[in-house]
Amino acid sequence: MSQSGDGLHTPGYLSWRKLQLSRAKLKASSKTSALLSGFAMVAMVEVQLNSDTKVPGEMLIAFAVCTTLLVAVHMLALMISTCILPNIEAVCNLHSISLVHESPHERLHWYIEVAWASSTLLGLLLFLLEIAILCWVKFYDFSQAAAWSACILLIPVLIIFLAFAIHFYRSLVAHKYEVTVSGIRELELLKEQIESTDVEGRNGVNTQAAGVTHIV
Repeated sequence: MSQSGDGLHTPGYLSWRKLQLSRAKLKASSKTSALLSGFAMVAMVEVQLNSDTKVPGEMLIAFAVCTTLLVAVHMLALMISTCILPNIEAVCNLHSISLVHESPHERLHWYIEVAWASSTLLGLLLFLLEIAILCWVKFYDFSQAAAWSACILLIPVLIIFLAFAIHFYRSLVAHKYEVTVSGIRELELLKEQIESTDVEGRNGVNTQAAGVTHIV
């Protein structure tokens, strides 16, 4: 990768790092969304309901709504990833920081974050809810104890999932804050060095001018 003389904390290099992060997020979102939406569609198609089923109508409505939302959310993330990722890949494959401004990752930052959040946080929560509802729809006519057992097992999993998500995002925000503060400090030091160099250069020029005047 050609850095074109840029330092590690210049705007060009920081934009390149954001480009790589956006690329990784979009790749993860597209893979996760395609996988989970496929599972949801298969679950909806393969579930077998008899005309004399005892499953409550409210549970069937919840299953249909949850499946539709799950597929829609993941399709939204997949569409955003599919539309933006080729433009980012085209710039990344050039391996040149000087061309980072040609990537739309800065302008489409919010769309990338929406795809990432829809695929990971919201999409996975809907998927866990889908499993719980599917267990009720599948086992209600045979054993309600099996349906309750599945829901009871999913409760601690959901709690652990939410705890990890909160801890992860808090740690990520703290890390970004520390990196930003460190970058600002280094930029301030660089600014001070440049200003001191300019002052020394001006003083040298003034000294030379004074010496020439004195000789004349």
